[in-house]
Amino acid sequence: MFENTTKLLLHDIENLHEIDVYIKNGGYEAFKKALKMTPDEVINEVKTSGLRGRGGACFPTGLKWTFMPKGKEKPKFLAVNGDESEPGSFKDRQIFEFNPHQLIEGILISGYAMGIDAAYIYIRGEYHKWIRLMQKALDDAYESGFIGKRMKEVFGTDYSIEIYIHKGAGAYICGEETSLMTSIEGDRGYPRFKPPFPAQRGLWNMPTTVNNVETIATVPAIIAIGGENYAKIGAQKHPGTLLFGVSGHINKPGVYELPTGTLLTDIIYNHCEGVLGNKKIKAVIPGGSSMPPLRGDEIDGVKMDEESLKEYGTHIGTGGIIVMNEDTDIVKVTLRIAHFYHHESCGQCTPCREGCGWMEKILKRIVAGEGTIKDLDLLVSVANNIEGNTICALGDAAAWPVRGFVTRFREDFEKYVTQSRVFKAPNIVHGRRNTADTLIEAV
Repeated sequence: MFENTTKLLLHDIENLHEIDVYIKNGGYEAFKKALKMTPDEVINEVKTSGLRGRGGACFPTGLKWTFMPKGKEKPKFLAVNGDESEPGSFKDRQIFEFNPHQLIEGILISGYAMGIDAAYIYIRGEYHKWIRLMQKALDDAYESGFIGKRMKEVFGTDYSIEIYIHKGAGAYICGEETSLMTSIEGDRGYPRFKPPFPAQRGLWNMPTTVNNVETIATVPAIIAIGGENYAKIGAQKHPGTLLFGVSGHINKPGVYELPTGTLLTDIIYNHCEGVLGNKKIKAVIPGGSSMPPLRGDEIDGVKMDEESLKEYGTHIGTGGIIVMNEDTDIVKVTLRIAHFYHHESCGQCTPCREGCGWMEKILKRIVAGEGTIKDLDLLVSVANNIEGNTICALGDAAAWPVRGFVTRFREDFEKYVTQSRVFKAPNIVHGRRNTADTLIEAV
């Protein structure tokens, strides 16, 4: 199953979601191989691979696993993040549908490496279909004795783990790791201050590791082919394959598994067969709606890995590529994105709660033709004051695209605004007051 190193997650095998087909093609053999290794050896293999988190932060996976305390004094948990609520991101559901047992096997290997007692697969509430498919795969694995107490007789090991699916309520904030844990515990999804980090105090104040679905599903491939071989795939500092979810004005949208470092233009023009109507590209968001955009005239030579994208002032994020053609109204796109993040802010932090609302309000004013040139600088100022001043990264996610669009496409915004605003008195009294002119900036 892992002979073709360009396909480590979405294999070209019919009915791979069925447990018998998965086993027939070498499924659960990587877990058996891991059981012959010590937990530390498994962790070191993942560290050697250079695997970085596929949920957006790109943190080294093996290093994160070392944060989990040793010993059995307390229960230890794994939370697998399949919330996938960011616009433009739709890769994890491909694993739920077409290769769920590789995710389960990845949980078994990860759990063995860290001494995990129970794992929770957190899936966004709107994913009704994929929740059912994932639950069927879990039921089949339990029936076969691959999960739970029967693991001891099936695999000949003293290690066992329980796996549960937790259905979210459709809140974007629950994609943040501490909000996810709060939601699993049954409370409203509110981010927590860090430190303490989840590895010290996570679910029910017990040691917890949080990883993305794609990250965990990659682990069996690493154990099967070896960390060194995996590290040779794709970009040197961000190795492996990635699931790129491509949408927008393209002829062939979909999810493509490709090595990291693949040229963005190669993805768009070769794999996705170009732009609709052969039109020019105006903008590309490289990693989901929260990432700063790229201009269409700067995408030549851009490689799709974290280190390469940093040079252009953006990030790989979730690998959700959104392509916009030359007819796109960038200002309205920015407003739509700002509205989403304003709506999804949990309201706990003042900069995010108030700032997201301010950005949406200013953008609405601009779209309505009532904005001034000063509003463009005000948008950037508000975004700068949100970034880095909130408990979780939702504030950054809201600020980055607004600031990115305004700075990279300022000419589009300038077409919407005027040099100054004409004061419209809310009533006769305000219109006649001597200080009426001072109200202009407050409107």
